[in-house]
Amino acid sequence: MRNAPTILHLDMDAFYASVEQASKPSLRGKAVIVGGLGPRGVVATASYEARVFGVHSAMPMAQARRLAPNAAYLVPRFGIYRDISEQVMALLRELSPLVEPLSLDEAFVDLEAGGAAWDDSSARLVGAKLRGDIRAATGLAGSVGLAASKMLAKIASEQAKPDGLVLIEPGTERAMLGPMSVRTLPGVGPATGDHLRRAGIHTVEEIAEAGEDELVRLLGKAHGHALYAMALAHDERPVVAERETKSVSVEDTYDVDIHDRVRVGLEVQRLADRCVRRLRGAGLSGRTIVLKVRRYDFSTLTRSETLRGPTDDPAVVREAAARLLESVDTTGGVRLLGVGVSGLADYTQEDLFAQAAGELGEQQAVEGGEDGADAVAVARGEETPSERKWLAGQDVRHAEYGHGWVQGSGLGRVTVRFETPGSTEPGRVRTFRVEDPGLEAVEPLPLVEERPGRGGGSRGAAGSGGSATSGAPDGAVVGGV
Repeated sequence: MRNAPTILHLDMDAFYASVEQASKPSLRGKAVIVGGLGPRGVVATASYEARVFGVHSAMPMAQARRLAPNAAYLVPRFGIYRDISEQVMALLRELSPLVEPLSLDEAFVDLEAGGAAWDDSSARLVGAKLRGDIRAATGLAGSVGLAASKMLAKIASEQAKPDGLVLIEPGTERAMLGPMSVRTLPGVGPATGDHLRRAGIHTVEEIAEAGEDELVRLLGKAHGHALYAMALAHDERPVVAERETKSVSVEDTYDVDIHDRVRVGLEVQRLADRCVRRLRGAGLSGRTIVLKVRRYDFSTLTRSETLRGPTDDPAVVREAAARLLESVDTTGGVRLLGVGVSGLADYTQEDLFAQAAGELGEQQAVEGGEDGADAVAVARGEETPSERKWLAGQDVRHAEYGHGWVQGSGLGRVTVRFETPGSTEPGRVRTFRVEDPGLEAVEPLPLVEERPGRGGGSRGAAGSGGSATSGAPDGAVVGGV
């Protein structure tokens, strides 16, 4: 382990929820919960205001609604989350060539490798400047941990939340870790924690006192050795700049089990197209197509097919996924479907026959009239002429009122609050028919406006607005938010 706190861990605070609050002035300082809004949905992120009520990520959405009935419940907007993540990661790469992203909102940085820091004071200055740069560029807050190892840097960033900086000085690690719960250490989840508790081990110090042999007896060789080393603050893992992508996949969980075989087939085609878009976005192709099906009884089946060469052709992936589906019995109902591509490469080998067949199929569908065109649109995940769905949190624009976001929809109506990230106060609310021709879905606006002649944003999305209107249709922001 190094003798200076030159490993930095950044964790953006309540990232998805913070983006939504920055985008929507009426939600600043309010309880915001982002995730799947259906009966089987789960919480992706909860704002700190929502966490007061006991809401946390991975919690079933139904439970979250019972705990915080007056919170704003929004669908994720992954496009804007990715855009902001790219801005933040670019700032990290200015500090060092060794940046290891863990997710959209979290990364390790080796400051020593970039010459950005070499001791306590220089590391603290870099961390403080980084937090300021992130706020200037995105309007958001990030917590920074600095230490001599990855494990300790991550623990430090947890202590820094929200919106803070914690530096663990070399030589103080054992004293700092000792009184902490065993759950503080990486890899100690509920099951391992309970196992240790039954053995009378509650703190990190007690792990060290128990000794390596006892931990191996309790947890097995690999886990016991690793946990003992961590309890002694030993962590030699390097910051790894690139992680090889092994597969690209997408999946959807459905609020109601799907029994119609035709609908299942269309969903698989739609997922195949989404998977290909993600594949192409990463500049990759793959040889093995994987289909995942979770049935009504929670049994999960996977089927795969390996092609002659790598492809990123949507027709090829759709056809392979359809062939795989033929071997799966879905008569009892399907609750989850997924399509993935593995065996990745950075080049493609086109299957011209499959591509031609796919184009012909689309042409026949279009020639078949509105029903055929709608089938292709559904397979692609596009909006059909006969159905317009407005999801809570979605960005929209109205011909008369301008930019806003969907508070909720139901009973043929959609409620929109018209405001932008730069609004100085909560916007007004209007309700429209779902088929209103003046209303359209649009891309999110940037959180920070850029002034001419400046490379970064000049105005953040900080600030607090008033309350959102209650009494909106089902799925809307309700009472007191």
